[in-house]
Amino acid sequence: MQENKKLIVVLGPTAIGKTALAIKIAKHYNTEIVSSDSRQFYKELNIGVARPSSEELLAVQHHLIANLSVKDYYNVSMYEQDALKVLSNIFQNNDVAVSVGGSGLYIDALCMGIADLPDPDSELRQRLRADYEKGGLEELRFQLKFLDPDYYNEVDLANHIRILRALEVCYTTGQPFSEIRRQGIKKRPFEIIKIGMAMERETLNNRINKRVDIMMDMGLLNEVESVCQYRQYTALNTVGYKEIFEYIDQNISLQQAVENIKTNTRRYAKRQMTWFRRYNDINWINITPETDTLHRALEIIGF
Repeated sequence: MQENKKLIVVLGPTAIGKTALAIKIAKHYNTEIVSSDSRQFYKELNIGVARPSSEELLAVQHHLIANLSVKDYYNVSMYEQDALKVLSNIFQNNDVAVSVGGSGLYIDALCMGIADLPDPDSELRQRLRADYEKGGLEELRFQLKFLDPDYYNEVDLANHIRILRALEVCYTTGQPFSEIRRQGIKKRPFEIIKIGMAMERETLNNRINKRVDIMMDMGLLNEVESVCQYRQYTALNTVGYKEIFEYIDQNISLQQAVENIKTNTRRYAKRQMTWFRRYNDINWINITPETDTLHRALEIIGF
């Protein structure tokens, strides 16, 4: 193990204030931040993914934010390699590094690694694609719920790419995708301290609704229009963009699109907490207006 090296992981649902706490911790230890938010990798996406502001990015050195194009192919295995490389560089001059994000799969990849997943044969892949074309998402969801109910309860059920990949692994290995992933746990050469941020559901929902309104005021509609030419790429099949694409296609009103963003973001936050609640190594901070989050975090970190 790299002697006395520690990674502080700040995690939790969207809109809860993870970035602000991570910056406070990083400034306290005079260190840098590695993002584990899969939506913030892409330079074309800003408002809709709640990328840290220019002031926040200047306050502390951030890594793996706006480092890709939506046109680039990128996966969680590539992220694992990139994040570990960044951490190695940070640890050359610091004993502490900070990671922040709400993407459970990417946090897991950073902290535990991921299994080397098998490639399916072409016949299986074609069959599953045909199932999707014929039965849509409902058909894929039905198969996944039967084969891997654990992953069904965690995955973004609107993301057909992730569901297809999980089904490919299930059929190829004969085991649930969630179980295969757990088999890939790797020991990291540094200590990991996880700090989870939680909040009463209604309060968080109100924060989410307010954030979406602020995003619209900041120009989310213009941002989505500016990336409409890339909408076929997986990175744009995400909350905040796909709903406004529906408006651009004249399928719904702008008001309905905004309401759909709020609803889907609240559902996303619920899925995030379902993912994180599986683990017993997360030190939770219950956020209230009176909570001194930095003080509580430093108590947890213990040095």
